[in-house]
Amino acid sequence: MSARVLVVDDEPHLAELIARHLAREGYVTETATDGVAALSLAAASRFDLAVIDVNMPGMTGFELCRRLKLPGEHIGILLLTARHAVEDRVHGLDSGADDYLVKPFDFAELFARLRALSRREGHALLRIDAGDMELLIDRGILKVGADELTLSRREFDLVRALAQRAGQTVPRSELLTEVWGSPHFQSNIVDQYVRYLRRKLADAGSGARIVTERGVGFRLVTSDTEEAGSCSPG
Repeated sequence: MSARVLVVDDEPHLAELIARHLAREGYVTETATDGVAALSLAAASRFDLAVIDVNMPGMTGFELCRRLKLPGEHIGILLLTARHAVEDRVHGLDSGADDYLVKPFDFAELFARLRALSRREGHALLRIDAGDMELLIDRGILKVGADELTLSRREFDLVRALAQRAGQTVPRSELLTEVWGSPHFQSNIVDQYVRYLRRKLADAGSGARIVTERGVGFRLVTSDTEEAGSCSPG
């Protein structure tokens, strides 16, 4: 079961950008552009986590945080702000926030902080199932059956990117951006890590295969997907 995250920011494009990145990490997200809309969503559905911008017109992130943190409500809240002053961070934490991240931020840090909040709040692990593979996003673990595979962080991020789009061809440029942070890395690094993953999946007896679409990218084929079009396994 995936954790549900409420993203609140008065800049719609930023709220949607954050939501898209979180969805790629396995979260289920909803967005709001003001405190009133956020409270309405929270009243209609339970959220495990919330990412809230502080500087919003009308109801500030501080006030929204206080309203979401009512007695009996168990929601982990991460505040986002451009304010660097210590007193602002203290104000946010006193309002009930569990963590505080200053803009501009790196998405890797946002993900790490939310994983920490998930563990603290005792929420279910984020999981992706693809054929006989199970990816525990929260712990960076890949399981094939009862066996846990030892993967580097890059290997895990790569198999996660492919598993999230199992059956679809993922372009090299997207894999380079998602796993290595830039499309300008040498593209053959993807081939190198695909070889590592193929060997480990085969050694574990997995039926999953990583297929090469020459000149385009790679595709994860599992028992849940059907191969389509011409492709090469090398």
